[in-house]
Amino acid sequence: MLSHHQIAAATRIGMLTREPDTAAACDQALRELSRALPLDAATLLTIDPLTRTHVQVAGIGYTAEISRSLAAEFVTTPWYRNVVGQELPPSISEDTEDPEALGPRFRQGWFYAERVRPAGFRDGVTGALRHRDRLVGLVHLSTERAGAYDGEARRLLASVIPALAALADPVARAAEVHRLPEQGAASLVTADKAIDLPGRERVRALQDKEFQGLIRVFAGTGGRRLRLLWPIDSTWYRVTLHRHRPDTGLTTDAVLVHETPTEMPYGLSARELEVLTRAATGQTNQAIAQALYLSPRTVHSHIEHLLRKTGAASRAEATALAVRDGLLRPDQTHLSFFVER
Repeated sequence: MLSHHQIAAATRIGMLTREPDTAAACDQALRELSRALPLDAATLLTIDPLTRTHVQVAGIGYTAEISRSLAAEFVTTPWYRNVVGQELPPSISEDTEDPEALGPRFRQGWFYAERVRPAGFRDGVTGALRHRDRLVGLVHLSTERAGAYDGEARRLLASVIPALAALADPVARAAEVHRLPEQGAASLVTADKAIDLPGRERVRALQDKEFQGLIRVFAGTGGRRLRLLWPIDSTWYRVTLHRHRPDTGLTTDAVLVHETPTEMPYGLSARELEVLTRAATGQTNQAIAQALYLSPRTVHSHIEHLLRKTGAASRAEATALAVRDGLLRPDQTHLSFFVER
């Protein structure tokens, strides 16, 4: 029977899924596990959606060599398939007694003989982390005490695996870390790949090569966020780019893109939005006219129209409104003016 202490630790692990700092939350989750279960070492691994390799996102007690072995070697063994094939996390101590165990016994294999036992561990338990019907990682616990992970310990670990999986899932956590609205399409974009987020449609703007170039420039700025408007076919979208750091379970930087369809704010035309964007960079009417192949008089008319539509009293007030509300359609040459640091 679970103690009050164990139940409290399991509850605290569940609450960590609300924390925006993924790395700190994963570390804290393992510390909470150490209060609920006997362990001398533990590691939390995620599956990088880009490389499909296992990457440690938190660990305590293991040497660097053991951590690497668990991330790279263990997942190639028959015992990894045994872990993935069971709902209840298998343990070393109950391996020989479990009628549902698949494949060869772990204690009789090379990984136990060459990696686990020489490190001084006599018992261990491994759980497969699944989140939203996807395998997203593993959790390993080890202890120097034999027979520590009995059925009750395994069931306790199983009870917190949903929370651990939510913490270790780098794709699903992306939306939570950046507090994206529940509505709207979202994708993680790297230099050569777009990753779909669970329960989200793929961002339509990614079809546009000009927009793809905009993402690359944004990633190179090292900025935190960029808000803008972008047209696809006959529909305008509010788009936000977020810099997504690799310490959240990815082996490389990525850009999280979120979009929602919108009516053009204030009834602005596409040309007026271009003029407003360039005005917000500090360009003069003459410079805007040259860049857009318009006459200065036409640019002046666009400025008057957008002032009237937005209700702004001056050009400066209109450009401040554009920057504040993301009423921008930047190109690659002046994107850096609008990136939030």
